[in-house]
Amino acid sequence: FLQKMAQADIDEGLYSRQLYVIDHDAMRRMGKADVLIAGMRGLGVEIAKNVILAGVRSVTIQDEGVVQWRDLSSQFYLKEADLGQNRALCSEKQLSSLNVYVRVSAWTNKLDEDFLSKFQVVVLTNSPLEEQLHVGAFCHSNNIKFIVADTRGLCGQLFCDFGESFEVRDTNGETPVSAMIAHISKDNPGIVTCTDEESHEFTDGMFVNFSEIQGMTELNSYGPIEIKVRGSYSFSICDTSNFSEYVKGGVVTEVKQSEILSFKPLNVALDEAIRDPGLVEMTDYGKTQRHLSLHLAFQALHRFTQKYSRAPHPRSQAGAEELVAITKELCKDAKFDELDEDAVRQLSLVASGDLAPVSAFIGGLAAQEVVKACSGKFTPLRQWLYFDALECLPQENDGVLSEDACAPRDSRYDGQISVFGSAFQDKLKKQNYFLVGAGAIGCELLKNFALIGLGAGEGGNITVTDMDSIERSNLNRQFLFHSKDIGRLKSEVAAESVKEMNPYMNITAHQNRVCPETEEVYTHSFYSNLDGVAAALDNVDARVYLDQCCVRNKKPMLEGGTLGSKGHTLVVVPHLTESYGPSTSGGQKAIPICTLKNFPHRIEHTLQWARDQFEGLFKQTAENVNNFLSDPTFVDRTVARGDVEAVEILEGVYRILGEEWPQNWADCVSWARRQWETLYNNQIKQLLHCFPRDQVTSSGLPFWMGAKRCPDPLTFDTNNTTHMDFIVAAANLYGQIYGITGSRNRADIQSILQGVKVPEFTPKSSVKIAVTDQELKEENEERKEEDKVKLEMLKEKLSKLQLKDQSFRMHPQEFEKDDDSNFHMDYIVATSNLRAENYNIPTADRHKSKLIAGRIIPAIATTTAAIAGLMCLELYKLVQGHQKITSYRNAYINLATQYFVLSQPCVAPTYTVSDEATHLSPSNMLVIMFIYLYYYYFIIILATSIYFSNNNNSKDNNSYIVNKILKMKIKC
Repeated sequence: FLQKMAQADIDEGLYSRQLYVIDHDAMRRMGKADVLIAGMRGLGVEIAKNVILAGVRSVTIQDEGVVQWRDLSSQFYLKEADLGQNRALCSEKQLSSLNVYVRVSAWTNKLDEDFLSKFQVVVLTNSPLEEQLHVGAFCHSNNIKFIVADTRGLCGQLFCDFGESFEVRDTNGETPVSAMIAHISKDNPGIVTCTDEESHEFTDGMFVNFSEIQGMTELNSYGPIEIKVRGSYSFSICDTSNFSEYVKGGVVTEVKQSEILSFKPLNVALDEAIRDPGLVEMTDYGKTQRHLSLHLAFQALHRFTQKYSRAPHPRSQAGAEELVAITKELCKDAKFDELDEDAVRQLSLVASGDLAPVSAFIGGLAAQEVVKACSGKFTPLRQWLYFDALECLPQENDGVLSEDACAPRDSRYDGQISVFGSAFQDKLKKQNYFLVGAGAIGCELLKNFALIGLGAGEGGNITVTDMDSIERSNLNRQFLFHSKDIGRLKSEVAAESVKEMNPYMNITAHQNRVCPETEEVYTHSFYSNLDGVAAALDNVDARVYLDQCCVRNKKPMLEGGTLGSKGHTLVVVPHLTESYGPSTSGGQKAIPICTLKNFPHRIEHTLQWARDQFEGLFKQTAENVNNFLSDPTFVDRTVARGDVEAVEILEGVYRILGEEWPQNWADCVSWARRQWETLYNNQIKQLLHCFPRDQVTSSGLPFWMGAKRCPDPLTFDTNNTTHMDFIVAAANLYGQIYGITGSRNRADIQSILQGVKVPEFTPKSSVKIAVTDQELKEENEERKEEDKVKLEMLKEKLSKLQLKDQSFRMHPQEFEKDDDSNFHMDYIVATSNLRAENYNIPTADRHKSKLIAGRIIPAIATTTAAIAGLMCLELYKLVQGHQKITSYRNAYINLATQYFVLSQPCVAPTYTVSDEATHLSPSNMLVIMFIYLYYYYFIIILATSIYFSNNNNSKDNNSYIVNKILKMKIKC
């Protein structure tokens, strides 16, 4: 109750996906933070958008400047009508609409110390170095978290100073590691051996707690113990030589340790970064020296801007050489002799640019640092980060861009033209792209597409498809949607939103799933008209299928995905890079059937069992009944699936149409009560009858040890909240599938329960329970004859069933985790926790249960924005037609721990076909195989038809046809 009361201040319906990334306590700390974001160009508004969605208490946006043409290249809340007006004021209203729980205000004056002192976090974007140093010094001395973010064309910079003593409560945000114990030695140090079900995930230096140990009980009350890993199944702990002998059982669980971090102020970190490269976080390990060069080059850029009151002109060679000269002076002072002069020149050539993808990436990272500063969750950046995507620039054979080609044109794309030139902008406008998915990544991609002008000209178009409708939980990270849009189709609303950002966008909204069933819509002709495909999907199977379509039609594909603070991107270029390829992973490891049925030892097992119960009782059986009632061939089709499965299905149909058919609400309650007794008392008694508590294995070891927890039957109690939760949810769901109206009135339900007669249960010695899935398979084989007899009896019984109402149909329940009124999660939580109580497994609250049983993908806007930015940087290369694999990047990032891997894609595999080397993806080999089979099939048919048309009976049929085939093959 206290936990529920404490969580009541957080809107779980809105923040549900984010709460699986940032826990309730961290969210509460964020809810007390006031954040200042200075500078409302593209980078500033990106940070503000992500921070507001995350849910701090207030965000103040500050900017003294007015809207210019170049701002429209990356600032998605500015319009042409806003030119000449204050950027902060123009952005305030739309930022305010992102989250009703966050106060948003605009400030158009200078930053003074009185104003700065109102905030817990201050972020400066695109600000001069003098201002950074002044504000940074004030923040450091007043314990205000300070962040600097800057983008210059294809380069970006990030700096964090969280003060002298900053506590990180959770360094990585990962679920604490745990394992079942098989043995603990009496030794110094003691050696803990885990069960061999799977290797443990502990690492050196972790701290752990022990529980449920029998024998060496001293460890159950021992404080957190530091461990040292000795192998995949063992680790050492403290001195256990004076403890009691270990008997059996036990669980070891990681205990998260907080850390205190100290940060250097900006003026110190600025000078020490070259001497201490540990202060500079790597975003691309192939560019280590370039990152250090950019550290000095950004300082040189500030000096250049102070001298000329502007950045170097686009593509100005004179400006580039002057910037190199200034950077060399800084190198002398810093005693740095590994300057990457080419990188400095390229920075100068693009420094006046303002690109949406770079703002999205750096803005996502900067916003995540704000979240860390406010919540104490995750490891902050320490302290500099540099990023560049200079490989996006035209390759050597594309010619050199001139100053005229990159000069401003009073266009909404001026910030992009200054980097890539006007001809490239025209090419972007003519692109035809297919975006699959309009969820979180899809919204971010569409925003970037609108800003860069993809498909925004004559002949260009974006086709976006998504079959889902907008739900409230989407609003926390899918920023194109608002409360008024709930219930509408995602693709339609997303298309409307980006048209408001860029009225020149050509966009078509579809509501189709991309799958084999829609190949009549997404035909070869459809793909032939595309320049590329972007995948914003949330499951592997859909990605694999879309990849196959792209391979088949030789179209490039951009693919990205997120999981909480983690994200990845993949670029697929026909004939150049490896494709996404067939799925090599089944996703989550399947839980053995016998573990689910009889031997659970983790809450994940009980939740999966509860989900299976839901699907079987309230969905699959009801669907089977409807098929039986409407399809005369249902029984025959079911029998064809095999005796074991057929018996299970037909027994369910007969039971639900016969003895278990409720006539009223009281019958539903009665069914739920008997169901409770069967699941939590009778089945456990039968299991203990087959395997008593003192059972030993053939090797003399206790049967109930390690991963096998010995269960206890439960006794029903109407005063037990969880017991009644099960009855209320189960009875209502059972009534729903029959069309019977239920009730939540617990007093009435308890009154009905008093009259329910629960049959006595006696365990049977004839019952066999399989311990392993292999035993289960063997038992199924042994009872084949028995199943055949059962099957014939069931077929006869079903043939004699007579329904009073021939139009009767059941109402199968499609599991929906986000509707708190439908009893679905009520049933899952109660069913799982009662099972956990049987086996003495720690229970899970509704929030955790929804994550596991609902198979929710944790998500936060910061990661989504960063991933979409990286994907669009690869888009630049695709549109230019880069043919060097060295210019492309796949990425894996973890914003929680500042982990970045940007790597060159794998080369497309080479296969030999007809003595010629050919680049093919693995999935394309299937296409080749079918072509060859079709080719030979065609020749055989043709040769056969020629033979019969000639009616040459004088020749041997077979030899004649074979000879004809060989001759035709040579000609082909």
